[in-house]
Amino acid sequence: MTFSIADLFAQHSTDKFDLHEQHLNNQMVRVLKTIGYDRHYKRALGQYLYDQEGVEYLDLLSGFGVFAVGRNHPTVINALKETLTLELPNLVQLDVSVLSGLLAQEILKTTPEHLNKMFFCNSGTEAVEAAIKFARYTTKREKIVFCEHGYHGLTLGSLSITGEEIFREGFGPLLPGCISVPFNDLAALEKALSNKDVAAFIVEPIQGKGVNLPDDNYLPEVERLCKQYGALFVADEVQTGIGRTGKFWAIEHWNVKPDMICMAKALSGGFVPVGGVAMTQKIMDTVYNRMDRAVVHGSTFSKNNMAMAAGLATLHVIQTEKLVENSAKVGTDIINSLNQMTGKYEFLKEVRGKGMMIAIEFKSPKSLTLKAAWAMLEAANKGLFCQMITIPLFKEYHILTQVAGHGMNVVKLLPPLNLTQKDHDYIVSSFDKVIADTHQIPGSIWDLGKNLASHALKNKKG
Repeated sequence: MTFSIADLFAQHSTDKFDLHEQHLNNQMVRVLKTIGYDRHYKRALGQYLYDQEGVEYLDLLSGFGVFAVGRNHPTVINALKETLTLELPNLVQLDVSVLSGLLAQEILKTTPEHLNKMFFCNSGTEAVEAAIKFARYTTKREKIVFCEHGYHGLTLGSLSITGEEIFREGFGPLLPGCISVPFNDLAALEKALSNKDVAAFIVEPIQGKGVNLPDDNYLPEVERLCKQYGALFVADEVQTGIGRTGKFWAIEHWNVKPDMICMAKALSGGFVPVGGVAMTQKIMDTVYNRMDRAVVHGSTFSKNNMAMAAGLATLHVIQTEKLVENSAKVGTDIINSLNQMTGKYEFLKEVRGKGMMIAIEFKSPKSLTLKAAWAMLEAANKGLFCQMITIPLFKEYHILTQVAGHGMNVVKLLPPLNLTQKDHDYIVSSFDKVIADTHQIPGSIWDLGKNLASHALKNKKG
């Protein structure tokens, strides 16, 4: 009997929610059904998803930033097909591979020139774990400083420096020696570094949870303080890197030179997971300082041919299709166009970001009727107002977005880097209509708000 993934998908494409309820995370199914996101997607191409009825959805999440070149890009697909059919030697563990060497070479062309060594792994959290270990071994210090509300991953070491309590709760005790400081607070950072016992300060150049941008002098001063106190400066560019912010690396906006850059997400092209850490030769040579230490840190599948081919093809697409430049142009246009609405709508506080990493933040209004409605939602669950934006965007306009983090009134866009002017116009007009509806009380959108508040209150009591 012939084995066929196409046949399996066709037979079971509408069974996925039942399968997940029985065998996987049934709470995720409950969430999707509660907010009306329980669609059966059949196909995906570029920045669009298509359900079984053929309805087109504009995907402004891109798999949390994975599909920077769009979904199912033909160049990446062809590279993977070719790799599969060449019968190449793969994971010959007592050997080194050609494709990993080539991918390292291509990545390092994009980084500051003092970073000339690469370590490969399978994901962003593995990249952060490697950075923690490499920093400790290089400096012979234990402590790691990180930022409040930062996100670096969910494996134990990465979780220990993730500054969102909802992810940490119940998983302790976590890694010792991890110290949090507020983002954008140089005085707090200097105090944490001043005893000269910190191995590294790890920071997202732009915080993913909330899309919080640093002050102009923050990262340059971070670099200076780390050098002054002997700590390594690690830029976590898992989300911000590879064109996301309109520069290849977000650190380029502030012209800083960290000791390590963590990367993943977009590098995979959305197919085969790949992560990595770019670092100085000093760090690499310190960790792997003798032949008997050649295997002190690694990962079985990290340099597999499929992952390396996906990375090489993705970098080729980003360069040839000028996606970094497109990210800067179209992303800036979206930010500016949405920001023009702040004077028109009381709920809209600001729109911020860089490139295709965008936050739309909402606030308590001044009008008494609107203020009372806002307070009702906030009392039920802080940040609930944003569901009144994301749900209608999805149901009525078929735009997929997300709330930027727990307990915050921020909608986040993390779209593919290939958005067009047509996409820009549709995004702006759709947000305009949905935000306008929130200012109409009573109205159908506030019926949704009351239902959301009721669900939230029931969950609290439960």
